[in-house]
Amino acid sequence: MLVLGIETSCDETGIALFDSEKGLLGDALYSQVALHAEYGGVVPELASRDHIRKTLPLIEQVFAESGIKAEQLDGVAYTAGPGLAGALLVGAGIARSLAYGWKIPAVAVHHMEGHLLAPMLEKEPPAFPFVALLVSGGHTMLVNVEGIGRYQVLGDTLDDAAGEAFDKTAKMLGLSYPGGPAVAALAEKGEPDKYRFPRPMTDRPGLDFSFSGLKTFTLNTWQDSTQSEQDRADIALAFETAVVETLAIKCRRALQQAGTRSLVIAGGVSANTHLRQKLEEMVKKEKARVYYPRLEFCTDNGAMIAFAGCQRLLAGEHENLAFTARPRWDLESLPAI
Repeated sequence: MLVLGIETSCDETGIALFDSEKGLLGDALYSQVALHAEYGGVVPELASRDHIRKTLPLIEQVFAESGIKAEQLDGVAYTAGPGLAGALLVGAGIARSLAYGWKIPAVAVHHMEGHLLAPMLEKEPPAFPFVALLVSGGHTMLVNVEGIGRYQVLGDTLDDAAGEAFDKTAKMLGLSYPGGPAVAALAEKGEPDKYRFPRPMTDRPGLDFSFSGLKTFTLNTWQDSTQSEQDRADIALAFETAVVETLAIKCRRALQQAGTRSLVIAGGVSANTHLRQKLEEMVKKEKARVYYPRLEFCTDNGAMIAFAGCQRLLAGEHENLAFTARPRWDLESLPAI
């Protein structure tokens, strides 16, 4: 089965072609980072307008580069949520219209299902069951994955997601958007152990996350410092270390609770080098293994949507002519296949 995947949930337009027998045949991604950088965050209306401008040209580009023609397609997959309502509607409207015109089925894909299945695109994919850490600008959650659609959320964020906390901390320190790469780069110049920040919610049972208090602690530390360049770097390192160690502690607990030895990490923050190092150390002690998507598939992309959609189309799922965006969509509500 050959599937076109369309991702427009936030500030990146992703298009891909996935074949159930041949694998990934082509993909393209357009990032709106430069568009939103001057505002210090994503402006939903601008994001929607840019998806309108970029989606069809990217589809044409992927077709041309892969040598695939529309009449060869067996289905279209699109991100229906969670995400920004306007951005989701752009992708859903285009995907559903193309599927109707081409007389092929369309399927709505849950954005976070796409992320947790992204490592399946690699040469050595994880086997079910596994625990997935989905960590990005909008989400930080731990999920026990028994199979496609068989998800149990073990822990979720109660306020700011890890990526959101990175963005806000970067803004406090006068760094550029997006904040994750900026804070990580500055942290390389920091002095270890100059500051020790709290590891939120690790002193109590449970697998939920909360980074709002850590963000406030970071702000107070910055305001009380001399605000030199070295202070900026030391605080960036202390913040990054606190987030990384918090995520690692919760991942260890999740593996133990689920009784599995496979950990998947996906989402934009999964590209963080220090996080990967810490998780590698943790899983070694737990006699477990950690799996990642390739770096270009850590952030939002069309490949993960095409793959996830292909699995659901193969199982016989498809949408009717009516479509809707789901800015909030419970991962556990998805049907198992």
